[in-house]
Amino acid sequence: MKRIPYYPGCSLKTKAKHFETSAIEVARALDVEMVELPRWNCCGAVHSLATDDLMHHVAPVTDLLRVQELKQSQKWDDARLVVLCSMCLNVLKRTNKRVKDVLEDRNKINDFMYLEETRYDGNVEVVHYLELLKEIGFDKIQEKVTKPLTGLKVSPYYGCLLLRPKDIGIDDPESPSIQEDLFKALGCTVINNPLKSRCCGSYHTLNDKALVAELAHDILTSAQKAGAEILTTSCPLCAYNLDQRQKEVLNKYPGFKPIPVVYFTELMILALGLDKNFAGLEKHYIDPRPLLNCKGENV
Repeated sequence: MKRIPYYPGCSLKTKAKHFETSAIEVARALDVEMVELPRWNCCGAVHSLATDDLMHHVAPVTDLLRVQELKQSQKWDDARLVVLCSMCLNVLKRTNKRVKDVLEDRNKINDFMYLEETRYDGNVEVVHYLELLKEIGFDKIQEKVTKPLTGLKVSPYYGCLLLRPKDIGIDDPESPSIQEDLFKALGCTVINNPLKSRCCGSYHTLNDKALVAELAHDILTSAQKAGAEILTTSCPLCAYNLDQRQKEVLNKYPGFKPIPVVYFTELMILALGLDKNFAGLEKHYIDPRPLLNCKGENV
């Protein structure tokens, strides 16, 4: 079984624990062991755009340094860093690119981290879990499917940070297809939502629930009009805004019809015939189980 370092991030240890659990179990079924990065810390959650603000890059560089230390101390089948959360991925990759491209910045950050035993050299590669699945091969994943999700109309949602900026994103920002290819392998009917890469409102959910409700309404109803029965995501904040904020959507738009929003790994648990308890389907505001039971999933 191939072993690869894995960065969970904060949300996957709290509100999105079922995202982590389902991803680890799916990886194991695909002969990949995701080994949690030791001594990891919060990535900072937001990438700093200010050119003179290096302090906000220290946290992600510290995590990248931990991967480098693993590479130096142990033999790994794959010494890249796998990330699940779209926001963590964006922060880690953008900081990594900056310190790779700008030697002066990398030296300043390393000088600041003078208590560390080693200096970060900029040679760690950060990849998203979906990219790892693509490398394994969607055809090979299809071979592992024991309970195809036939008839389930899935609308993949990407949001902002998985796709942009272009040199950081994991797919074409205008026409992404990586989730679509995955769900076809799982036997789903894939529904294209024109708003699949529109922002969910992100941190506006803290101070402007009405704005987030409006954005969520547009994204969700667009998917429903296209024929979707369920949406998937890879971002805990997107999941919160599109799932939990349906309370506010219903208040603002009385005619709105709720729709389940889940992590893509939860559907993989079902399609691969793994223990349903790892999916965490009961943790959503809009319960996906009635829909899945109608499709014969018996969850």
